[in-house]
Amino acid sequence: MTAEELSKIIVKGMEEKKASDIVVMDLREINNSVSDFFVICSGSSDTQIEAISDAIEEEVYKSNKERPWRSEGKNSCQWVLVDYVDVVAHIFLNNKREFYGLEELWGDAKITTIS
Repeated sequence: MTAEELSKIIVKGMEEKKASDIVVMDLREINNSVSDFFVICSGSSDTQIEAISDAIEEEVYKSNKERPWRSEGKNSCQWVLVDYVDVVAHIFLNNKREFYGLEELWGDAKITTIS
């Protein structure tokens, strides 16, 4: 499975749990990027954040029998990171997303907004 296909499956998991403000950042043209894609979304509560991260893991496993290389942030559910190496999903509480500003940090990335 390509990184692009994986990013679409991650978006599907996000959409299933009503994540908001979903964006896919293509980092492949950026030198020294840590991944090929970032998929970023927001949730309105720690319960929703946890549900979104679980849905991502379920969708990817269903499609590709792949587990994340690493997952972090589930204890606090303010910013959960689900890392599949080539694609990294970031699930933020609304105010935390604004604070960390990943879209601005990786401003050279090609950004696709999912409506």
